[in-house]
Amino acid sequence: MGNREDLLAGARRCLVEKGWGQTTVRDIAQASGGVSHAAIGYHFGSREALLTEALVQATAEWGSEFERVVAAAMDSPPAEQFAAMWTHIITSFDRHRPLWVATFEAFAQAERSPEVREHLVAGQREGRRGLAALLTGVEEDTIPDGLVRGVGSVQVALLCGVMMQWLNDPGHAPSSEDLVAGIRAIAARLGPAGPETA
Repeated sequence: MGNREDLLAGARRCLVEKGWGQTTVRDIAQASGGVSHAAIGYHFGSREALLTEALVQATAEWGSEFERVVAAAMDSPPAEQFAAMWTHIITSFDRHRPLWVATFEAFAQAERSPEVREHLVAGQREGRRGLAALLTGVEEDTIPDGLVRGVGSVQVALLCGVMMQWLNDPGHAPSSEDLVAGIRAIAARLGPAGPETA
């Protein structure tokens, strides 16, 4: 590997072991096998940009795994697809806990770092589109913006909210079955779409 790849690997290790806020430039350099501090500036511009890139990379790998799980459930009825998807997501909250904690730390950093915010916003937009496509069965490059804003945004909101509950209070956090039941109850309460919301 070259310095850039070594730095990304080291930053990912630091995110897992120390978290966003506790990781220093020195930590990343050591975890990268002794790559110089100056190489961080040369390749990424800043510690924040490097950590963001490492987080984006780790999240993308999780996303590929997630897509395979959802694709395997596509022949099932929609409620079973949704439950299978959420079972996988919830399992990942424990298995990939450092990744999800680092994600929340990055959200907080975005308030004071335009470059971190830019990366997170791009990831959210991509996530909304991808999740909407998975849930509706429409190709990602042809899915209408209305479905992305509706279905995709609701799914991202669920992801963040359920993740927070599982990270803080796993004993009382919702299961995939709870989510299916809750969405059905909300849909029943709202009733069919009228002409103004169709």
